[in-house]
Amino acid sequence: MEWYLPLIWAALIGTAVFMYVLLDGFDLGIGILFPSTRSESERDQMTRTIAPYWDGNETWLILGGAGLFVAFPRAYAVIMPALYLPVIVMLLALVFRGVAFEFRHVSYSKTGWNFAFNVGSTLAAFAQGVILGGLIQGVAVRDGAFSGGSFDWATPFAFLCGLSLVGGYALLGATWLVLKTEGPVAHRARGQAKVLLLVVLALMAAVSLWTPLSNPRIAERWFSLPNFYFLWPVPLVTALTAYLAWRWLENGREAPPFLASMALFLLGFIGLVISNFPYLVPPSLTIWDTAAAPASQIFMLLGTLLLLPIVLGYVAFIYWLFRGKVREGESYH
Repeated sequence: MEWYLPLIWAALIGTAVFMYVLLDGFDLGIGILFPSTRSESERDQMTRTIAPYWDGNETWLILGGAGLFVAFPRAYAVIMPALYLPVIVMLLALVFRGVAFEFRHVSYSKTGWNFAFNVGSTLAAFAQGVILGGLIQGVAVRDGAFSGGSFDWATPFAFLCGLSLVGGYALLGATWLVLKTEGPVAHRARGQAKVLLLVVLALMAAVSLWTPLSNPRIAERWFSLPNFYFLWPVPLVTALTAYLAWRWLENGREAPPFLASMALFLLGFIGLVISNFPYLVPPSLTIWDTAAAPASQIFMLLGTLLLLPIVLGYVAFIYWLFRGKVREGESYH
């Protein structure tokens, strides 16, 4: 009966990755949007909207990576050498982003730290998209080990996925600013969100078309019968969600555009699961092929299930405690 343990761990890791993308996505989006203003007071207002949350948001990335190492060690052993370079770029960019975020508030000159915050946020987002694209297009595996080259991930499709994630995070950041700020920052963010929504839709459409056209396995999953009858609502709901987001932005709504942006990410995530399940390392290794011994999975699962409610409670408390608008001129501390 141990067949269900990999399913539980896959669900936990998938949840952790999705939570990271949503929660760290909007604060990476703030960094991506940093060059949209030359006013330091407006930049201060933008960073204050994420100051209580940004470091806690990265907890989900640690949970996802550690969960992959513990529950699916064979997948970890294949994915890391296959995507070593973009993973290192992502981690270094996150370090630069974090250091810049803290130091710009105490530095006499903020120019260099603003640049580092913007570049770190953009590079981290792009690298995460490249990692995703590298996995979707497939990893060369022979005898359970990575058998490809160091730059197999460097393809036009992976770079398109990188650009898509940069655009998606920027959309999350813009709609977050609409929700959390007032004045010129919120007004500008509303206009940016409308432009970014169109860009993200175009990039999502490009990735969604490119994936089945270049991968017969995924094309069969989506377009064979009777699968097509069950799966066609996913792109339809995506289009409806984007339409509602546009209407809410036009009508001056604040929270609904941010919720709609998160829903677009959820729908994209569902599409990825549909395309690749049960493969953890496409196109050859499934979650069962790469799972650790059942005793190891159970042991780590007990600790994870104990700590997960604590993490969720902390996240909920922090977001509730710092609810409300961030106004220009308020103190960072």
